[in-house]
Amino acid sequence: MIAVALRNLRHRPGGFVATFLSAFLGATLLMAFASLLDTAATADAASGESLSTTAGVGGGWCLIIVAFAVTSTLSLAVRQRAEQVTLLRRIGATGPQLRRMIVGEAAAVALVASVVAVPAGLYLGRVLLTLMQNTGQVGESVGYVFGPIALGAGFGVTLLGSIVAGVAAARRTSRPTGTKAARPRVRRIGGVVFLLVGANCSVLTATLMDGKGIDAMATAGQAGIWAAIGLALFAPELLRLVTAVLGTPVRALGGVAGELAVLGVSQRTRQLAGAVMPVVLFTGIATGTVYMQDIEDKASAGAAQPDYAQDIQTLNYVVVGMITVFVAIMLVNTLIAATMHRRREFAQQRLAGSTRGQLIAMVTLEGLLVTVTGVLSGSTAALFTILPFGAARADRIWPDATPIAYAIIVTVAEALTGAAVLGTTRRALSGPAVAAIH
Repeated sequence: MIAVALRNLRHRPGGFVATFLSAFLGATLLMAFASLLDTAATADAASGESLSTTAGVGGGWCLIIVAFAVTSTLSLAVRQRAEQVTLLRRIGATGPQLRRMIVGEAAAVALVASVVAVPAGLYLGRVLLTLMQNTGQVGESVGYVFGPIALGAGFGVTLLGSIVAGVAAARRTSRPTGTKAARPRVRRIGGVVFLLVGANCSVLTATLMDGKGIDAMATAGQAGIWAAIGLALFAPELLRLVTAVLGTPVRALGGVAGELAVLGVSQRTRQLAGAVMPVVLFTGIATGTVYMQDIEDKASAGAAQPDYAQDIQTLNYVVVGMITVFVAIMLVNTLIAATMHRRREFAQQRLAGSTRGQLIAMVTLEGLLVTVTGVLSGSTAALFTILPFGAARADRIWPDATPIAYAIIVTVAEALTGAAVLGTTRRALSGPAVAAIH
């Protein structure tokens, strides 16, 4: 089946674009941050400490979010090939053979993505070092090193993460027909665990870190990210809840398209949940970081700051900014992959009497439900950071901050979702409907 996997990659490269892009971007970020550890080994003590701190915190969060994104994208890609897997099973393929095929594909894509990511990771690592030198955190004489730690992190983590994700996806796909899946229970338990970890960090921020100054940002930032991941794991349930609440007004305002949108979301909750997850992460991480830094800037105005304050500010604006960009790209990547796979579905609806305008309106309303679910969940996750940090640093739970930044983040999330969905839908609707069926 490994030979089948390689032939799939050669003859159906388009089916693996989303997985490749996810692995490539993840490997690039991991190599860039890990290269700071290579550089720290040859730097002076002060510079080495700053480099190690940035690499450890930024790289650690990249590792978690990249693994989450790769798993989500690969699972989506495997689910979209249900017909091929069913056909292979009918002609005699066994469960272990199907698992070897899927894992082999995941490993091959991850290996190619890691190789391509080397020059990108090298360049991005140089940018990080230059930024730290420009802000005085690292000495100007420190030379950039891209060595074994960067390559080991990029290749090792990307390959291992893709293989583990491939094994998990393959076990679900190759499970005999009629077998009840245990994954929802595992996913929900994971979601609860992440939410509890986030809540614990929030409590620590508001209690033990009260009066600790800028050090409170360490636990506050973790709280929002853990909570965002936890809520993202509950994406199917949250999407059903939002659809149940907004279903009536969507039907009333959207007419036929609204009815189709609500039915489509209700029937394809698992598939669309993959699009909700990056919206949750994008909104939660971006909102929590921006407002946490705003609270800190106001609280520390005119006060003496420790030497590592600049390091933390760099981590917030640059490192978390890079992670946010990565999640935004994953959002677009996931939506495009999910929408293009519906080409045949759109063709069948057109043959049944739906017009192109109705289908575009239907997908727009589906995207609206996805965005609302993701934005509300991400905003909730951000509160795990903002509220306890505000209590610890400003002695007030609700921050004295402008809503403009939040409005911009929500607008960006809506724009990314809308552009990805509408652009892909228009391409999927091009050409005769009969041709798309075959």
